[in-house]
Amino acid sequence: MTPSPTYLFVYGTLRCGAGVPMAGMLARQARWLGTRTMRGHLYRIADYPGFIPDEDGEDVTGDLFALYDPETTLSALDDYEECSVRFPAPHEYRRVMLPVASVDGCVAAWTYVYTQPVHPDMLIAGGDFLADRPMTKGTEGEKT
Repeated sequence: MTPSPTYLFVYGTLRCGAGVPMAGMLARQARWLGTRTMRGHLYRIADYPGFIPDEDGEDVTGDLFALYDPETTLSALDDYEECSVRFPAPHEYRRVMLPVASVDGCVAAWTYVYTQPVHPDMLIAGGDFLADRPMTKGTEGEKT
């Protein structure tokens, strides 16, 4: 029996085409399943976004991946997002499992939820980080 895939939904600098080195690592360690959406709100934190889930929110655009080696990949991404045990709390992000719209209906996927206060002026209208930012090559310090 084949084990169920472990999915990851990314909405920011880890998306395909974001130009950050960690996005390249993710692309090598997972199968890209396409652009999908999650319900919530996307906020511009700095040069990276933060996602706050909300069923009454708008569609937030991101990429859905099936992870080849979930334990290794998620551990590396937890370090990248600075929410692993290696980093002192409170963390800016928390990895949670949430529903994501898929061609197969709805699947549960890991994603990184922003945990800090936000201001309405930080909202990314339309819920698409890549469409909202100038396409410049990123740096290793960028998030999600």
